[in-house]
Amino acid sequence: MADDGDSSSGPVDTSGGQGTTDESDGLSLGGMLLNISILVLVVAIGYLAYRRWGRRLGADAARGSEASTLPKMRRRDFTLEQLREHDGLHNPRILMAVNMKVFDVTSGKKFYGRDGPYGIFAGRDASRGLATFCLEKDALRDEYDDLSDLNAVQMESVREWEMQFMEKYDYVGRLLKPGDEPSEYTDEEDIKDHLKHD
Repeated sequence: MADDGDSSSGPVDTSGGQGTTDESDGLSLGGMLLNISILVLVVAIGYLAYRRWGRRLGADAARGSEASTLPKMRRRDFTLEQLREHDGLHNPRILMAVNMKVFDVTSGKKFYGRDGPYGIFAGRDASRGLATFCLEKDALRDEYDDLSDLNAVQMESVREWEMQFMEKYDYVGRLLKPGDEPSEYTDEEDIKDHLKHD
């Protein structure tokens, strides 16, 4: 008889294409070992990441809690010179002026502290820099800045920043023009304002 390829002359596979039981046990054991190895590797990487960055986050939180230990500031008005004393370096409190209003931004130290992206504005009038989106020393004035040369779009930007600061930070007083006398704030105004922000 000639072999036409229809008959099977070799061993017949009765396992339904699944292979023998010895082979499947070997694959299961190998797969299980691979899964366990991957799990151990992921846990080790997670542990190392925590040791490296987890401690830093804890230290940053401890430094941030310094802001919460400072008592609320009594409302008062500031000259430019008095404002500069509150830059986070000479004094732990960080103040910043926006549109002639002074805000205590100490709680936002990661933004307004020495190493923060807006750290240049700590203890300064930030209005011009925020209005023009300039984070350079050119945006800071050593004298009183009336912002009269800003256009309408820039002034609107200053007002928007002011509103954001009013919602987020404590308003502590006004930035005084040269020759202005500071206002006398009552304890009632102070308490009412602090309750509003808490």
